Amino acid sequence: MAIVLAACGSAASAPQFGANDGGGPAAAGAPSAAPAAPGGGDVVPGGSTGGVADPQDVVPDVNLIIRTGTMTVEVPSIDPALLKARTEIAGLGGYVSASDQANDGDRTSASVTYRFPSARWEDAQTAIRAIATKVVLAKTGSSEVTGQVLDLDARIANLRATEQALQAIMAKATKISDILEVQNQLTGVQGQIEQLSTEQAHLKDQASLATLTVLFGLPPTQAVVSTSRGWDPGAQLDQASAALLGIGQTLASAGIWLLIVGVPLGIVLLVVLGLAIFVGRRLRRSRPTAALVVPPTGG
Repeated sequence: MAIVLAACGSAASAPQFGANDGGGPAAAGAPSAAPAAPGGGDVVPGGSTGGVADPQDVVPDVNLIIRTGTMTVEVPSIDPALLKARTEIAGLGGYVSASDQANDGDRTSASVTYRFPSARWEDAQTAIRAIATKVVLAKTGSSEVTGQVLDLDARIANLRATEQALQAIMAKATKISDILEVQNQLTGVQGQIEQLSTEQAHLKDQASLATLTVLFGLPPTQAVVSTSRGWDPGAQLDQASAALLGIGQTLASAGIWLLIVGVPLGIVLLVVLGLAIFVGRRLRRSRPTAALVVPPTGG
């Protein structure tokens, strides 16, 4: 029997068999949609009936909005501010998802990302402002994803209806080729369901928990004070004296080596050089002097 399966996409319907060739299940016996509900119509996850899910049937109670924001604040001291902020966010039902603390010389800063229920967005910002002595920068953004979640709900519901139909067809199939072909289609549909479900869960998580990144820093005047407190004139004097003593020791060591090793070695070199010059002169004197022949001049 030849099986003709309809394409299973995001809005795919259940595949149907062609004419019965006597081997596999008959076309009349193969369901073309999900199993029937007791009251008529096809069973569709999410509470609706019919072969195609209507997004209006899965309208959420509230709009799904992804809230994000960044704040740059000045605090009197970094560590106490971080502890206080963590406590306040935890009291709102949130937590710290990421943190990074940096030391640039005597200046310390920290960047912390908080996640908390979106309904407590204003409360979280108020808590951070109460900790800070000054809010240098504050940016917020929002993105509504209600429509995307509804669309994913409908697509997943349709794919589940197709999955149920394929499972019913495979249960009645008798030929190995039919079973393998239906199983291949079923695997593809289930893969799409998993992918869309993961995307939907991610959107719902982003919408349920807001994300706020806060950069904590010290006021500029306090940073200058901290830098001045780290300077000790006595310590600088000790370091300079130690450096001068080290230079003197290096020069003294060089003088000792020059006196003990350099002077004798220089004397030996001078003696060898003098002997070489003396021998060279003796050799030049021992050579015969060529006579100069002057040709006679004509009459």
